[in-house]
Parts: sequence; C-alpha cells; structure tokens
Amino acid sequence: MAGPERSQQQQQQQVEDKAERLDDAEMALQGINMLLNNGFKESDELFRRYRTHSPLMSFGASFVSFLNAMMTFEEEKMQTACDDLRTTEKLCESDSAGVIETIRNKIKKSMDSQRSGVVVVDRLQRQIIVADCQVYLAVLSFVKQELSAYIKGGWILRKAWKMYNKCHSDISQLQEARQRRPSVHQESLSTDNANHNGPVENCVTAEALDRLKGSVSFGYGLFHLCISMVPPHLLKIINLLGFPGDRLQGLSSLMYASESKDMKAPLATLALLWYHTVVLPFFALDGSDTHEGLLEAKAILQRKSVVYPNSSLFMFFKGRVHRLECHINSALACFHDALELASDQREIQHVCLYEIGWCSMIEMSFDDAYRSFERLKNESRWSQCYYAYLTGVCQGASGDLDGAIGVFKEVQKLFKRKNNQIEQFAVKRAERLRKISPTTELCILGVIEVLYLWKALQNCSSSKLQIMNQVLQSLDEASCRGLKHLLLGAIHKCHGNVRDAIQSFQLAARDEYGRHINSYVQPYAVYELGCILLAKHETLGKGRSLLLQAKEDFTGYDFENRLHVRIHSALASLKEVVPQ
Repeated sequence: MAGPERSQQQQQQQVEDKAERLDDAEMALQGINMLLNNGFKESDELFRRYRTHSPLMSFGASFVSFLNAMMTFEEEKMQTACDDLRTTEKLCESDSAGVIETIRNKIKKSMDSQRSGVVVVDRLQRQIIVADCQVYLAVLSFVKQELSAYIKGGWILRKAWKMYNKCHSDISQLQEARQRRPSVHQESLSTDNANHNGPVENCVTAEALDRLKGSVSFGYGLFHLCISMVPPHLLKIINLLGFPGDRLQGLSSLMYASESKDMKAPLATLALLWYHTVVLPFFALDGSDTHEGLLEAKAILQRKSVVYPNSSLFMFFKGRVHRLECHINSALACFHDALELASDQREIQHVCLYEIGWCSMIEMSFDDAYRSFERLKNESRWSQCYYAYLTGVCQGASGDLDGAIGVFKEVQKLFKRKNNQIEQFAVKRAERLRKISPTTELCILGVIEVLYLWKALQNCSSSKLQIMNQVLQSLDEASCRGLKHLLLGAIHKCHGNVRDAIQSFQLAARDEYGRHINSYVQPYAVYELGCILLAKHETLGKGRSLLLQAKEDFTGYDFENRLHVRIHSALASLKEVVPQ
C-alpha cells in the first residue's frame, strides 16, 4: 500500500508545486482567450477555481460574471455580478499585500529588491483592478435607467477615471525612468537595490511594466474613446465630472493594450473591432468615410486569426466587415457560421440573429428577416417591443398583412422601457400602422425607414435601392410625404445623385403637414443638406450653418441625441480640416 500512497502523494505534490509556479497574469490571459474561443463555461470554471489565488484571478471571475449579466439582463445575474465585483474590490483594497498566496510564492527566497518590485507591481495591479470594478459597477447601475442610478454611476466613473489617470501616469513615468537609465551603471544599481538605496523603477522589470501599461490602457483608452463621442449638451455635465475625451489617444491606448500580454489584451482587440465596425459607421464619425476603419478591422482580424480560429465573436466581426463592404451574401455566411459556433451561447446567437435580420432587410428578403426578428422577439430579454415592431414590418412587407397587424398589437403590450427612444419610436409606429390598416408598401416604407435611421441604406446594392425608390415613388399618403422625401433623398445620395438628393431633402425640410407624426424628419433633412454642402469648399460655410440650424432650431423629436452625436462629429471633423 505504501507504493500507491507514495505515488499519490508525489502526484499531489506535483500539482501543488505547479500551482505555486502559476503566473496569474498568464493564466488570466489564457482564461479570457478560452472565453473568446467559445469556451465560456470552461473560462468561468477556471477563474472560479483560482479566484482566491490572486486579485487578477478574482477579477477574471468577476468579469465573466459581469459579462454574463450584461448579455442576459437578468436581475439575479446582475446582482451576482455586483456582489462579485465588490468582493474583488475589497480584496484589492485590503492593506496587507502579503496575504495573497501568489504574492507570497513569488517573493519567497527572493532578494529584497525583487521583493520591492513585486510589491510595486501588485499595488499598481490592485489599483487598476479596483478602477475596472468601478467601471463595471457603474455600467450595471446605468442599466437600471433611473435618475439616481445615473447620478451614482457618474460619480463612480469619476473615481475610476482618477485611478486610471494616476496609474497610467505612474506607469509611464516608471517606463521613462527605466529607459533613461544608463546601461553602464547596471551593476552599481543592482548593488544599490540590494541595499535598499535604488530607485523604484529599478525594482520592476520592463516586462512587468509593459503588461501593467497594457492593463491600464484598456480602461484609460475606453474612457477617452467613449467620451469623445458624447454630444455637446451632455459634454458640459461630463466636463464637470472631470472627464477628458481624446479619440486618437483612446485608439492609441486600446491598440497598446491589445498588443500587450495582459488579460485585457483580447478585450481591447474586441473594443477596437467594435469601434471600427459598429460605432464608426453608425455615428458617422470622421464624416461618413469608414474605409480606413474597415482596413484596420481587417488587419486586426488577420493578425488574430491564428489565436482565435473558431471564435464566434471574431466571426461575427468578420461578418460586420463584409456587410459594411456591401458583400451581403458573404456577411450572411459569416453570421450563420458564428451562429453555429455559438451553439452554447444564447446571447451571442441573438447578436448573430440580429445581424442576419438586418442583412435580410438590406437584401429585401423579408421572410428571412421576419423569422430572425420573430425568434428574437420570443427569446431575447433586451427589447421585445423593438423586435416585435421589426417582426411586424418585415411580415407585412412580405405580404402577410393580417399577421403583421397581429404583431403590431403585441408591441404596446411589450413596451416596458418608457424612457427608451427606440421603444417609444416602435410603439408610435406600430400603433399608427395598426390604425390605418397597413399596406405592403407602407410596411416596406417602415423597413426603409429603419435602414435609414440605423445607417444601413449605404450597405444596399444599387438594384435594391432602385426597387426601394420605386416603392417610395408609388406612395401618396399625405402624412408620409415628408418621410418619403427624406428617404428618397438618402437613396439619391447613396446613388451619387447629389442634385436629386438636395431637391428631396429640401422638400422634406419644408414639410409641415407630417411634422407631428414624423417629428424627426425636418431636423434630419436639414442635417443631410448640411452634410452634402460640406463636401464642397464653396458651400462649406452654408453647410456648417445648416448643421448648427439642425442642432439649435429643433427639439423634442425622435432620436434627437443620435442626431446631436452625428452633428457633433461632423463639426469636429470640419474643425480638423478648417481650423476655426
């Protein structure tokens, strides 16, 4: 019996020795990579197994919990995520840096200088993790959509930003100090360190500083990037909280983070893909030109293809690139592949179904679009009201008007988020279509309208745009006249027919009859006119005046914040070209 018992003891000792040698930074990165390669469950198990091993692994477990909550919006999971994040926060804020097993294992039998380096790294890492936890707690607070939650979330973010900014500054200074250190004094500096007389930067390895810089750069970059897109009327409040907003600094920091060896490197990569393929096209940042962003997204996907060969999320972003390049069939193939790869991840499946629905609308394949949105209406907990409206217009556009009327009746019942602009819009549109007995053409008008509002018309082929043009021309509903001209102008703009586009936008801007039904038509038409005139130097001043008119002369209309963001972006890009 002694033999087998000794063998088991040896195996157990080997496991314990291996655990002691574990690099928590490397293991955390492996856990996130596992998650992105469709191993959500395995990643969760890994982080939870080692969550008491170090602050980094505790944060990994809390992040997976947060991600799960944000993908489901289930109250119980959101509360669990809050509890996990607070537990990680308390662990990082504890005074005793030596209580964590990993730290003790790393500094055991080390020189005093090495001990000092580990303590410096650990202190900075803990501060960054606390800031990360603060950001995710603020996001969970914002989800509640209550005024008190917004105020609380704003102050939490202020605290997080101060920590990011300080850590980013401290780490950058340590890096600069190391770079300035003359190599000829290496031996004397090592001796000084051993006698506790050396500066702090000599105690920390360049590799550790690079990873910490990558760690802080994720949150630091996201702050800059997100705040740079905020419209001016909200920017005043944000400036009071002390937040900056430098888009180029944000992108540069995220790029640094994505190439680091920190656990958030893959998340920074996803953030960059999200920016280039979702945010940039939707908010029309840098004017309407997304070509450079698409090239960057394709380069990122190419570089990361070896690390994430079967990732549903990376396949999803590949589909986004194809869609923005107007390769809709290729985009649909990617989204269907991502849907299959995410067989055990319902929330990622829903994101793919959403894109399949949109690509089907772009192709005017209304039956396919209807089936995707109907499944989302029945399965998703995000906005069943919005999905019901999309289901109804696509069902009606396919010719099933009785089915569409039945779905439009459901929209009001599914209306839950009273302050949500998208749901308010869906309810108003569904109610109006239900009352006037919709026709196939009016339902197609509804599809074209959401394609315009979500900036997807430019993804449509010339042949599909021509069919849409014909449908719009056939409509003679007085209350839809302004909307009809706005959409015709957008289609002419996509075709490059500037003169016809200007004429249609002018007709839309003058429409008073339908103003109360389609309140956003006039300000959007004025904005569109301004954007066209900005393209020529001789009409640049007039274009700028129209943008300011769209911003200042209209209020209380649908998707007002969305238009303000686009106007803010257009004016900002104008200042870069022509300094004011």
